[in-house]
Amino acid sequence: MKAVLLTGHGGPEMLHYGDAPDPVAGPGEILVDIHAASVNAADYKVRLGGGRYGNLKFPHILGRDFSGVVRALGAGVTDFKIGDAVFGVTDQGIEGAYAEKIAIKAAIVAKKPDRLGHVEAAALGLIGLTAIWAIEDTAQLKPGETILIQGGAGGVAGFAIQLAKHIGAMVITTASASNHDYVRRLGADRVIDYNKEDFAAAVSGCDVVFDTVGEAVRAGSYKVLKPGGRLVWIAPAPEGFTPPRGDVETLRPAVTRDRAHLERMLALIEAGAVSPPTITRYRLADAAEAHRVSEARHLQGKLVFEVRPEARSG
Repeated sequence: MKAVLLTGHGGPEMLHYGDAPDPVAGPGEILVDIHAASVNAADYKVRLGGGRYGNLKFPHILGRDFSGVVRALGAGVTDFKIGDAVFGVTDQGIEGAYAEKIAIKAAIVAKKPDRLGHVEAAALGLIGLTAIWAIEDTAQLKPGETILIQGGAGGVAGFAIQLAKHIGAMVITTASASNHDYVRRLGADRVIDYNKEDFAAAVSGCDVVFDTVGEAVRAGSYKVLKPGGRLVWIAPAPEGFTPPRGDVETLRPAVTRDRAHLERMLALIEAGAVSPPTITRYRLADAAEAHRVSEARHLQGKLVFEVRPEARSG
């Protein structure tokens, strides 16, 4: 099969489009012909290496969420058949979606509805899981509460804005001026231009902060919480950082991969509560360019690889 091979830690030039062995579905797994695969911020961090990403075996295939068609069934799989359209997210610590095929546990994959194209399904996989785990399961956001969502134009944060608004919360977000209209369309009640205004001075009394940015933003987010508030994070704080307040909770969502959360995401889409993000499409062979855009961290929505021509119709 064709795949994008990470040949070593470093810049985007370490990504090479080439050949890789075809995966085989083991017991309890399905083999999927990938039609579309998503780019996530974690991908460039894995590429750069360091920390928990420093022990890869090269060549390594990146990629966590995908959409495609079942090609083969492993022993014991009864809930899918060959030809089913499916989408999913690889288990934690496992990658491999920057490729034409993937073998994955059937239990963590869901059927893709016809109304959702492969590109849209791939774009929604990990961001939907993450946002649902963060907003519903971890923050347990309630109607009438106020939430500050950091980095609103990103994929996870954009889904979170829609979900929080659906729940009935007052939604504040941060975004550059060029993305203000976009995040307002997603449902944000108030938008702060982080280039011109200090959110920590402009906002107070939040019940929840959902931080998708990290570093100094994470550190400053404690100032805006009311006593008993919850800070939910998916991006790390500065090295050696200690939360400055003991009267608020600091929580990290589990983001466990399972079919139930994928189906919850589909139910939200069916109800009109959320919709797919803005999507920029790339060929799989152009992975290096996609990584340059992703690493710059100023993108709107999601970057998605069209792995097979059929994905264009999605």
